[in-house]
Amino acid sequence: MNERPQALVLVAADGYRLAAHLWPSVGPTEAVVVINPATAVKAEYYHRYAAFLAEHGMAVLTYDYRGIGASRQGSLRRWRQITKLDWGRYDCDAALRQAQRFFPGRPLRVVGHSIGGLLLGLAPAAGRVERALTVGAQYAYWRDYGPGKALMWLRWHLLMPALTALCGYFPARRLGWHEDLPAGAAYEWARRPASLEQAYRHQRLAGDDPLRHFPEMRGELLAIGLHDDPFGTPAALHRLLAYYRNAPRQHVRISPDSIGSPAIGHFGYFNSRFRDTLWQESLAWLRDGEQSRIPLETLAPGQG
Repeated sequence: MNERPQALVLVAADGYRLAAHLWPSVGPTEAVVVINPATAVKAEYYHRYAAFLAEHGMAVLTYDYRGIGASRQGSLRRWRQITKLDWGRYDCDAALRQAQRFFPGRPLRVVGHSIGGLLLGLAPAAGRVERALTVGAQYAYWRDYGPGKALMWLRWHLLMPALTALCGYFPARRLGWHEDLPAGAAYEWARRPASLEQAYRHQRLAGDDPLRHFPEMRGELLAIGLHDDPFGTPAALHRLLAYYRNAPRQHVRISPDSIGSPAIGHFGYFNSRFRDTLWQESLAWLRDGEQSRIPLETLAPGQG
């Protein structure tokens, strides 16, 4: 395993400084991969997966979104305005551009977990990505939730905004729910409507359309859904995939039984116990665009 990633600081277009790590490839660099984390999940969670890709000829850039993990700058009460839109148009964009600066001429790939699959479409550099893999990627519209929908609604759409209003940020760590969230990002999740057009209505009316970069993403996209993921249901994944209308898209569903596992869930895909199964499948896609599963749906450019 490559144990010596290079610590970096990325500077986003608005000047915010982001903590990151670069994992050089072992041997010739076939491509460079940017990993977009899930909401409130530190980049550290993906480091074993990054090292795995590096062992197989991929240079990998991992980073924390502003307000999260090592990119948190003091009290989140000072950063109430940080939203997931900022994570996409500034943070993801900075990571994509830096990856290309490090490896000019190398193919650019993205791995997006959960919200990380949406952020690619918000990045002005989305059109530079030749291939993407998303895992459980959706934007948390509550009607798309799977089993446990009522409890999930109470947790994320009632308790989260209530605690955020009380504390000035969402204190997720005290509850054992990953990293704390800036108020803006927490409210953006809690109040998410059925469409991104509705979610970003005010920006669009002001002439700043955050959705304008989705059509620029023309690279191949493989969307992974897990049968036991209550967030990443077929409806949830399709709702997001429709926005990448100029990209060739495949949506596959993976059951734990298919790899001899009792469970995978929303977070399990990046656990090292799947190094010889799921990780190998992802490597084949990222390297050569190959995947052996029968898609639930295949969408050609222009289809929604």
